[in-house]
This record gives sequence, C-alpha cells and structure tokens, in this order.
Amino acid sequence: MLEIQMTFDDATTRKIVAAAPVLIGRGVHCDLRIANWRVGRQHARLRREASAVVLEDLGALGGTFVNGLRVARHVQVGPDDEILIGPCRLKVAPEREGGSNAAVPAALLPLSPPVREAAAAPLPVSSLPSLQWRRRLHAALLGALDLRRRDVAGMSDASLRAEAARLLTLIVAEDAGLPLAVDREALCREVLDEAVGLGPLEPLLAAPDVTEIMVNRHDEIYVEREGRLWRHAGAFTGEQSVRRVIERIVTPLGRRIDESSPMVDARLPDGSRVHAIIPPVALKGASLTIRKFPTRRPGMPDLLAAGALSEAMAQFLARCVRLRKNLVVSGGTGAGKTTLLNVLSNEIPEGERIVTIEDAAELRLSHEHLVSLEARPSNQEGRGRIDIRELVRNALRMRPDRIVVGECRGAEAFDMLTAMNTGHEGSLTTLHANSARDALARLESMVLMAGLDLPLAVVREHIAASIDIIVQQARLSDGRRVVVSVAEVTGMESGRIQLQELFRHARHGGFAGCGIVPSFAQASQEAGQALDVSWFAVDRVATGAGRAASLS
Repeated sequence: MLEIQMTFDDATTRKIVAAAPVLIGRGVHCDLRIANWRVGRQHARLRREASAVVLEDLGALGGTFVNGLRVARHVQVGPDDEILIGPCRLKVAPEREGGSNAAVPAALLPLSPPVREAAAAPLPVSSLPSLQWRRRLHAALLGALDLRRRDVAGMSDASLRAEAARLLTLIVAEDAGLPLAVDREALCREVLDEAVGLGPLEPLLAAPDVTEIMVNRHDEIYVEREGRLWRHAGAFTGEQSVRRVIERIVTPLGRRIDESSPMVDARLPDGSRVHAIIPPVALKGASLTIRKFPTRRPGMPDLLAAGALSEAMAQFLARCVRLRKNLVVSGGTGAGKTTLLNVLSNEIPEGERIVTIEDAAELRLSHEHLVSLEARPSNQEGRGRIDIRELVRNALRMRPDRIVVGECRGAEAFDMLTAMNTGHEGSLTTLHANSARDALARLESMVLMAGLDLPLAVVREHIAASIDIIVQQARLSDGRRVVVSVAEVTGMESGRIQLQELFRHARHGGFAGCGIVPSFAQASQEAGQALDVSWFAVDRVATGAGRAASLS
C-alpha cells in the first residue's frame, strides 16, 4: 500500500491510501483521479519495485515534475520528494504499520478534488500545453488540407481560409482529448492564422500601436511600440512554420528564399516592408523583420503632432519641394526616412509626372500622374535581375518631371545625381548616414562605385551641383524620431563641398533656426515663393515634445 499526501493550489490537502500500482489522471478509470484540464487522461503511474516507489510519466502534455525537474520516463521517489502533476503536489511513501487515521482509501476520494475557481480559467493560448495543441492541430490541418501539394494559387485567401476553417472544425470535433478549459475559438484562430496566414504575426499587424515586428527565431518575437522594444508572448509552433510564413510572403511577389539565396526583401499587400533571412546565414533559425506601413497615409500635420519637426521646418521643406529643390533625406536604420520622404513627395504639386523607384515598393503617393517601378532580383538560374540603377536609367526615358528613389545604396547614385542636374529638378531620395557631412561622403563613395574612374574633384563638383538640401533624421534614445538638422549645399570651396546648417534640433532645447537664410532666398522671392526670414531665427521655435513618432 502507498500513502499519498495531496496539496492543491488553494492549500487544500488530502491524504489517501492506495494499493500499488496507482494510475493517476483525469480519466474516470484512474485509481487517483484529478479532474483538471492540466492533467492528462492517463498522466502518471506509481508502482512498487522491492522496497522503492517508482514514478512513471505516461507522456501527458503538461508533464510530470519531481523537485522542479521534469520526468523523462521514470524516476525513483522518496518520502521527501515533491511530485507536481497539474494543480496538485504529491508526496508518496509506503504505508506505515497501522496506517494513518487521516488517510482514506483512494476509492473514497471525491472524483473532483477541490480546485480554486481561478485554476479553471481558460488556458492562455501562448502557454506550453496550448502550444502543443496548436502543433498537433496544425499538423492535422496540413494533412487534411494537403497544403504542400495542393495548388492554392487559383484560390482566393478568403476561400482558402474558409475551407481550412471547415476542416479544422471537423478535426476539433473529432478530438475528444482537447481540454474543455482551453479557449477553442482562440486556439482555432491561431491554428488558421499559422496554416493559411502569418501565424502569431496576424494580431500584431492589426495592432495600430505596433510599428515594427522582429522574429529572432520561432519562439522569440519582439515588437516596437512608441519607439521602444517589447518581448511578445506569442510564438510560432516551430521553425518550419516561420519558413512557411516567409514563403507565403515572398512567393506571390516572384521572389524566392532558400539555402542558395537565404536573404530576401519583400513587402506585404498593405505596403509593409519585409526582410527575411534563413539558415545557414541565420544561426538561431529563420528570422523575419516587418516594418509596418501606417494604415493611414501620414501628412505633415501628423509629423508636427508627433514632434518630429517644427512648424518653421515643415513650411520650409514644403516650400523647397514646390521650388523644385533636390532633397536628400539622410539617417540611420529606423530613423523615419521613408515616412518623411513620403510626406515630402506628397507636397509635389498636382499635374507633374512622377516616377518612383524602389527595391521594395513602400511609397504611397496620392498623385494621379504617377508611375511606380520596383527592382527585381535574379531567378534561380541567376537571370532576370533588374536593379535600381537600370530603373533610374529607364526612368529618364519616361519624360518624368520628378524622380523619387526610395533609397540610394550603390552605383545608382551617379545616375540619380545626373537626373537631378539635367532637367529633373525637385527629385528626392534617401540614404543611410549619421550626419549631413557623412551623407556627402557616402554619395562620393557610391558615385565612385559606378566604375567610371572619375577624379574625386569631379565627383564632388557633380554632387555640389546636384544636391540642394540634406535633411538629417534620427531616432532618439526615448524612441522619438525627429529631424535633427536641415542643411543647404552651397557649392565648392578649396576642393571641399560647403554646407550651411539652416535648422537644428538640440536634444534638450528643441528645434531652432541657425540664423542663416538660404542662398536661394532671392530667387524664390522672384519666383513668387518668398521664404519667411523669421523661420530661420536663432530663437528656439519649438520644444519638440510629444509622443514617440511612428515613422518608418
């Protein structure tokens, strides 16, 4: 006989005496029944081996633990060892001579031991047992729907999801082992999202306060909210689930990702930017980064409300666009360059023909006379690649009034500068740099990459003649994204490109003018677009306080 002392979550205790072997579980046929959703139908077994007591785990999802360690198969237990099964802690010992007055036979133990009401609350879908159920149902759904061999290209997303939902309903109805306390609706929704959608990323994409999603590996997801990073409780069911989601994103765009090409840039239907990387390059497993595009097209008032720039800076930059000045938006990763470029591009007057060129289409301009071009990577045979430089060259033959390049990264900078200097004034682009001076140095390097063997002095002359304004964007330590500097390119002197700063942002002093009026102020007045000299006053013009700007 075994003497078993039981302690539940609410501190209720019971002591029973039962003959070995003792089958423990929530099933009605068990010798020791614990009616709780965290306990399997046949969870564990206690048996005697000579004078020892052996605990055997029967493979329940919740697991069996002894002194905090999970039991792999079986383990010998003594009177001082604590066994954890679901909500119940047990201590087991061979019955002492004469027994214990407090002990009752197992047959007389109530079928449903007292458990706190809180313990019966629905199981969070992100918890370990529910994750196991997600894996189980996901595998069953894939088998029923045969997603890997079925041609789903001809099916709409809605019809595919409807069919998957119907099959999943049948699978759940036939599986009697699903714990009643599990939130079935939430569980089925997550299984469907992972089978035919983007898995645990679906609610994050729908959340308006999430600006960026970062998947480091299948069970490690981070999000950016109001400029700060937070760990997300959700997870994919496994590495292959992340791979399937990545393929679901890139395949409709005609792109591929595999071991021979383990990195890819893509976009979601809403314009959100996607970058994926898989092993062997990603050592921890498939990684995915999504820069969400705002659901509502941002405008200059949104940037002002977010404290991204001052009123004077906003009016000046909008005036520069209308005056057909060539602008470069510079900044680090995640500083808000693309959003600012989008806002400035929408200041272009109606009636002008605009050609946008991007690696992955993100810009959303409201103009009618608009042509959008997107680069294309090579196919599996290494053919068919169309890069940004080739698109810029072709755009020059399309009679554009302005060219907007999403980002200059290489030799296309030379063609972009040539376009700016040969009748396509008012063009805009972005690049990665930490300051206006660094932006000029990067432009020099990118022009030299064009392979034209131009002297450095000629390259600098070319840049100085092409660029009018450099807008420096930055993400501050508090998460805010702000315009930290607006500088004018004024020409060459002693072989060096000259800059004069018009506006700056002091981290503790807000936005302010630098007391310098742009060199084109007289020309703008003659064109009927006079600049207000008060914009450039040295006095502080704005504090820059506000919530973290959701710029990307």
